[in-house]
Amino acid sequence: MVLAACHSSENDKSHSRPWYSKLSPGPRWLVFCAALSTGILAGPAFAQAARVTMQGTGEVSATPDLARVSLGVSHQAPTAAAALAQMSTDMTAVLASLSDAGITGADVQTSALRLDVIQDYDRDNNVSRVTGYRASTDVSVTVTALDRLGEVLDAVVQSGANQMNGLTFDVSNRQTLLDEARRAAVADAMRKATLYTDAADVALGRLTSLSEADMNAAPAPMMRMAMEDAMSVPIAEGEVTISAGVTMTWGEDMQDDR
Repeated sequence: MVLAACHSSENDKSHSRPWYSKLSPGPRWLVFCAALSTGILAGPAFAQAARVTMQGTGEVSATPDLARVSLGVSHQAPTAAAALAQMSTDMTAVLASLSDAGITGADVQTSALRLDVIQDYDRDNNVSRVTGYRASTDVSVTVTALDRLGEVLDAVVQSGANQMNGLTFDVSNRQTLLDEARRAAVADAMRKATLYTDAADVALGRLTSLSEADMNAAPAPMMRMAMEDAMSVPIAEGEVTISAGVTMTWGEDMQDDR
């Protein structure tokens, strides 16, 4: 620390009173000189801590080992009772055919039951009248033997199913594959964060937050169609892709490496 530059002269050291006058800033000037000589006011010693936020994605593909089919029965009749009775009769036959095809009760679940009023609107008189009723019911079926999927669909059509609301393929070990995709997403975010901080010549600081993005929407179902038409459509299993996404932020402990 160099303080000599702040003294007025060498002769002032012999004076019994302080060398500064009433007009002099006094000891505060010494403090300023000391600070200046040590570099406190010369600028920050380190660069201001930065914050890095990076998103990462991960995907895992697998061959499906099960299918979920949404199918149903729909009937129209002049009365509600007649529509419900006809629908119930055909659905009972459909459930029996599923059992005969080896589908257990745990893999069959009723997903919808509806009774709709059918009306005819008279535009001239601005009135509507009831012309009948439509009763519908849907079931969700899980088929674990994919080599028998065509057989199952054929059986339900023959027994009375006339609506197909969706066909999707999935994997039984989805949770295990999702965890693999999550690890890949974290690795992707860390890889990109390291790439950018290396390019900027700074060290990657401490991880301060990590959040997961919702990227696992259910597979899109096939268009609703009549079951008798669906049988002419070839079914390709393909692959199931499971995705995960994360957002990671690093903040503290990042400093200039120079």
